[in-house]
Amino acid sequence: MTATAVRETEPAQRQPAAPAAQGSPLARGRKRLFWPFIAPALVLYVVFYILPTLATAWISLNKWAGAGPMEFAGLDNYRRLLLDPVFQGSFANTLTILFAVGGATFALSFLLTMILRDMAGRKAVRAIIFFPNIISGIVLSILWGFLFQAEGVVNQALRAFGMDDPPNWLGTENLFSVIMIGLVWVQTGFFTTILMAAVDRIPKDLYEVCDLEGANAWQRFRHVTLPLMWDVVGVCAVLWSISAIKIFEFIYAFAGAAGQLPPTKVWNTALYAYAEAFASGVPKYGSAAATGMVMLALVGVLVVLLRRLFRRDTVQF
Repeated sequence: MTATAVRETEPAQRQPAAPAAQGSPLARGRKRLFWPFIAPALVLYVVFYILPTLATAWISLNKWAGAGPMEFAGLDNYRRLLLDPVFQGSFANTLTILFAVGGATFALSFLLTMILRDMAGRKAVRAIIFFPNIISGIVLSILWGFLFQAEGVVNQALRAFGMDDPPNWLGTENLFSVIMIGLVWVQTGFFTTILMAAVDRIPKDLYEVCDLEGANAWQRFRHVTLPLMWDVVGVCAVLWSISAIKIFEFIYAFAGAAGQLPPTKVWNTALYAYAEAFASGVPKYGSAAATGMVMLALVGVLVVLLRRLFRRDTVQF
């Protein structure tokens, strides 16, 4: 074959690709509508979250009584928090609520989920256990106080079972334990409802296979239920972490007298911040703001850790 023939048989040089066609009308419409739809939410987010957060961070660096000029203090407010034994106790109580109450709440929620999964009338039971979340936290705390007072239902039940001298539940030594029990009671129904909703979407065929294989309740939960609702459990863990750090009204109304703060032994960081800003002789807004920033940092760290802990590939079913 001659060189001329070879050159003629060579593929023609590739022409430059034509410019990509413009997006479809639908895509162009979406681009035009992006900012009109996102702008209102973005404005609200900036005005009601970003700006107040930045203002709180600035106040935390100052000494301020709520009126008059601020006195720049740098990190003095944060150093004061680290050295304050009341804040140390409040922070420890916050962590205790976060982990102890959270652990008990999720354990009971998982247990109720396993029990109610095949139970007749589970929708009615779900509504009953969710009921405490409908009522105001103030009302629940007052009810909890009536149950545990000296002549309350709990002590009367204990006397009926033969205990002549029941504990003083509202005494300082038992008060925080009673608060934690109350928080478990309030929160369990909420998280059980969410977990049961996740269980309801799991195909029944998987449980039928477990029954054929002779798996017990724990094995079904460990190998089927928990893996298939792992993403929902992660969401619940994040929700609990956020709510646990800012619990306020239940402790304040249950353990405090009329117009008075509870004993400092039951304070958490939210109560400490309130006391610094509104219940002290001279308001310390700088210290209260610093406490708020510590709470925000704790929430941020926990959310990041939980997201990494519960991160995994999506399970299709």
